[in-house]
Amino acid sequence: MKPCILLIEDDSDMRELVANHLRHGGFDVHVADDGIKGQALAIQVVPDVILLDLMLPKVDGLTLCQRLRRDERTGRIPILMLTALGDTKDKVSGFNSGADDYLTKPFDLEELMARVKALLRRSDRAPISTKHNEILSYGPLTLVPERFEAIWFDHPVRLTHLEFELLHCLLQRHGQTVSPSLILKEVWGYEPDDDIETIRVHVRHLRTKLEPDPRKPRFIKTVYGAGYCLELPSAEQVADLIPLVREAREAQAS
Repeated sequence: MKPCILLIEDDSDMRELVANHLRHGGFDVHVADDGIKGQALAIQVVPDVILLDLMLPKVDGLTLCQRLRRDERTGRIPILMLTALGDTKDKVSGFNSGADDYLTKPFDLEELMARVKALLRRSDRAPISTKHNEILSYGPLTLVPERFEAIWFDHPVRLTHLEFELLHCLLQRHGQTVSPSLILKEVWGYEPDDDIETIRVHVRHLRTKLEPDPRKPRFIKTVYGAGYCLELPSAEQVADLIPLVREAREAQAS
């Protein structure tokens, strides 16, 4: 069965160009020209990937992305935003709305194809890669690949696919500084020149789920100018940290 792509784009020339290229590449493509039609079609066909323009009539792309993420029928579908807005703040807004990736217009069609294939590889609609077949564990952290879940201080934490991949990348190298270029290559599957903000946003999301105080991270450290480091406590330290983690978890739930 061909992978199914939903393209939500109001520019007719762009819509036809992208749709034809994807169909030629072996995908089944559905199209919508505004946010309302796009949301309805996403629920109807439940595509494998959604390509979402930011500037849409009726319902804009950011609002639509948030709606798709809140709906259990579409909440786990990978979303790639396509937009002419390339400022850092626009990328941050896109990722905070729930987008998995962000491509600025004008873009190369082969680059688009590479991004779509990378999203499919990370999706639960594609087989989990060999490197993620086994449970990975160290100290208070265990990653469970079949559920895209982390067990953190004996408490299950639901992760998005990107958060899981990012945490997996750091956990494989816990105690070491991991460069942004390596993270982008392993997690996103490509090597853009200036997408450091992409990593920052998702690190920030991970910290809100794992850190007792995300503003003062003690586990996911930023090594300025070099990358990120996952510093996990030893077995002796875990017992002392359990009350702190439990207190933060209860505060977030209240």
